[in-house]
Amino acid sequence: MDPTTYFDQFARRYKPYKGGSWCYEDGCIYRGLRLLFEATGEERWSDHLRRLIDRQVSPDGALLGYDPAEYNIDNILAGRVLFPLSAETGDTRYRQAADNLASQLESHPRIVAGNYWHKNRYPHQVWLDGLYMGLPFQIEYAIANDKPALIADALQQFSTALAFTSTTGGLYVHGYDDSRMQRWADPTTGKSPAVWARAVGWLAMALVDALALLPEERATAALRQRTCLLLDELMARQMPSGLWMQVLDEPDLAGNYEESSASAMFAYALLRAARLGFTDREKAAGAGRRALSSLISDRLVTDAGSITRLTKIVGVAGLGGFEGNYRDGSPGYYLREQVVDDDAKGVGPLMMAFAESLGHALERADADGGSAGDRS
Repeated sequence: MDPTTYFDQFARRYKPYKGGSWCYEDGCIYRGLRLLFEATGEERWSDHLRRLIDRQVSPDGALLGYDPAEYNIDNILAGRVLFPLSAETGDTRYRQAADNLASQLESHPRIVAGNYWHKNRYPHQVWLDGLYMGLPFQIEYAIANDKPALIADALQQFSTALAFTSTTGGLYVHGYDDSRMQRWADPTTGKSPAVWARAVGWLAMALVDALALLPEERATAALRQRTCLLLDELMARQMPSGLWMQVLDEPDLAGNYEESSASAMFAYALLRAARLGFTDREKAAGAGRRALSSLISDRLVTDAGSITRLTKIVGVAGLGGFEGNYRDGSPGYYLREQVVDDDAKGVGPLMMAFAESLGHALERADADGGSAGDRS
């Protein structure tokens, strides 16, 4: 199936992930739809986005089901689409909604080194997921409102989080506990035990998106270098299929499998980094295209009801207590979580990766004498 047909059908049947409440899962779909619109100019992607998000943003900018007192960094992600919607429509509710999210960050609890807690109910903890959820939004908000201190703060948070979660193998563990109180945390380093692919996927997307927003200058040089090193490490660990393993650094671990959402995130990060010149263009673009091709050809599967779905997505994984279970962050833990189809955390990044592939196609057409203006 043409992936755009799948995306269109998915968006038509999509139901808000958490009953309509503002959440990061919906934000993954919003981001994917927005990038498809930017890459193609086709109004259907913008129409899907507006239909979904406008139910959640009230005329005064209040967000459905959103409670800033939860101090949940996940809730910031969906706010990224508010900036282009505000600019294109002139509707003040989008700007007011962005202000509401930024207000949460003003008082969001932090560890001693300055990084945001992942959530109020996960105190003193920094998860790689949270870097993607909060920091690109903070940078966009800073640019829109001329607040350079917020950019400096985001860069510092990236630097500190990378230092706290790094491994000797050039990758990053899922989380860090500044208090050393969690059972999953190493009592000396505070690090969680394993390298979970989707956590590294969130990180890779966060780094590339942050660099895409910022000028190349001395302040971003170190971040650019760390990003290139991570992307090189990911390319070295890409499986022959073009995908990546759920426990990223232990491919031979019994029960380990190639996971779709992380593979889509890595495809996006590699393709975007290549297009923007952050790394070796040919090598990164080739790795990103291989991953995208494998996801489209092997992971888009038509079920018995004739509905095409994106398959082999880990539903959810985290650290610590959740719904009566304790997630110890061990390699084996990540292999026990349920595998599902059509989860927003996989479909959104697949949309994003495909949109990036269209950007590469347009660049090649330009180089051959074509025109990006023909894309509509």
